[in-house]
Amino acid sequence: MRFVNGKVNWGIIGCGDVCETKSGPAFSWVPESSLIAVMRRDEEKAKDFATRHNVPKYYGDASDVINDPEINAIYVATPPSSHEAYAIEAMKAGKPVYIEKPVTVSADSCQRMMDASAAYDVPVTVAHYRRGLPLFRRVKSLVENNHIGKVRMIVLNLFQTPKSPMLDDTTENWRVNPTLSGGGPFFDLAPHQLDILYWIFGDPRSIMANSINQGKHYDAPDVTTLSAIYGDDIVFQGLWSFNVSAQSKTDSCKIIGEKGTIEFPFFMSFEQARVEISVESGTTQEEFVFPKFIQQPMIENVVNYFRGKGKNPCSLDEAFVSLNMMELTLPAKLIS
Repeated sequence: MRFVNGKVNWGIIGCGDVCETKSGPAFSWVPESSLIAVMRRDEEKAKDFATRHNVPKYYGDASDVINDPEINAIYVATPPSSHEAYAIEAMKAGKPVYIEKPVTVSADSCQRMMDASAAYDVPVTVAHYRRGLPLFRRVKSLVENNHIGKVRMIVLNLFQTPKSPMLDDTTENWRVNPTLSGGGPFFDLAPHQLDILYWIFGDPRSIMANSINQGKHYDAPDVTTLSAIYGDDIVFQGLWSFNVSAQSKTDSCKIIGEKGTIEFPFFMSFEQARVEISVESGTTQEEFVFPKFIQQPMIENVVNYFRGKGKNPCSLDEAFVSLNMMELTLPAKLIS
């Protein structure tokens, strides 16, 4: 594997809203890591980002970032439809790649990236960054330490309005364009949830799924149901709706065991969230504060991996699992 020798010097392809609020500056906040250049097709916007965040270089062409000799790692943060092309170009240049979620628009596309990573012997990590956050690490620990006994069921509900802040302006947003996102708002948000379930419970044994466009606010599905069986007969039932009133908004995942329950949100607050643990002796709540740039813990793990100092915090093979589950929910006409 072609690891980085020394400091990881990053180039970002796609310095938009995700970089601004969740990741970009953190690349210079972790040890042995520095953000060298950013790219956006609108070069003036790239310049603005670089100026405000003290980034030395900015570009309007992705190839310029990939071929910059000062840069030895690439972060791909564009809409999912372009992830594959940029990632493989970076791999051909021998540069490790950190790819935003969803990793790409289809399972076939992800497989091509896996093949390229193997062919060019280049490390690749997917930005399922909730794995690095204390809240989700605590949930994983509670399950693995049998705190609620043998897990029987997982019930997940995410209900949002058509104009949810999660989706920005749904009239222009790439997230509701299946060509760019892969499958609408479910494809944007569900990767976080399904990856955590995979991280805790492993591969699903069987999957049943369906989706419809109930509200007709855009061309992508806005209601999705997904059922699966994990591990030792653990039943999962998930329901996503992006067509409810403000009064019906819900963000909940409940893990139900033979001795109690663990309940937590995925999205309701990036600043603070709670895990509620109910067992025979009573109910307790544990509070967690997220870092200013929420990807920072994951980025630190990625830097260590790219330097050959740690394990891959989320491989393409692992991201393939949740992407494949998501693809199974799509109406046939949306599957490329």
